[in-house]
Amino acid sequence: MAATEDRKWKILESTRLFERPWLTVRKDKVELPSGQINEEFYVLEYPDWINVIAITEDGLFVMEKQYRHGIGEMSYEICAGVIEEGETPLEAAKRELLEETGYGEGEWEESMVISGNASTTNNFTHSFIARGVKKISSQHLDRTEDIEPILMNVEQVKELLVSDKIKQSLMAAPMWKFFATEGLL
Repeated sequence: MAATEDRKWKILESTRLFERPWLTVRKDKVELPSGQINEEFYVLEYPDWINVIAITEDGLFVMEKQYRHGIGEMSYEICAGVIEEGETPLEAAKRELLEETGYGEGEWEESMVISGNASTTNNFTHSFIARGVKKISSQHLDRTEDIEPILMNVEQVKELLVSDKIKQSLMAAPMWKFFATEGLL
């Protein structure tokens, strides 16, 4: 088969093994273009997510520090969250930044849309850059959130990147792209 042809797998059976509001685990029986059958291919279904590279009017990055139980470590991050039902990615990004940090307004642009693992997850992360944000509110965290907003300059954030202190790949990728396209490396 030519490389340009659609190589989509055919789903022969699909079973939902676990369903919660933020995660569904699905087991598919699939047929590959070669005719091979894979009896058990697992897909994690999530809602789409957002993240935000937020920069204040005076050029500081609005970063966050929080404990991440999956890796058992404190983590430096950018604002991120779930796109709620009925929200556009931009609306979700603005809401999450305000809730998690108290920052808002500014000029917004979408930077990239990426997949955390295109092999086994079905969702996308919409990454935004918000320039000229300012503190307009206090934090409004969910009961399970414990987030410390931190303002950092370009060199501090660059050091986090080059020393692998930003562990979340869906945050590191847009940060690296930002630093590369802005000529900050």
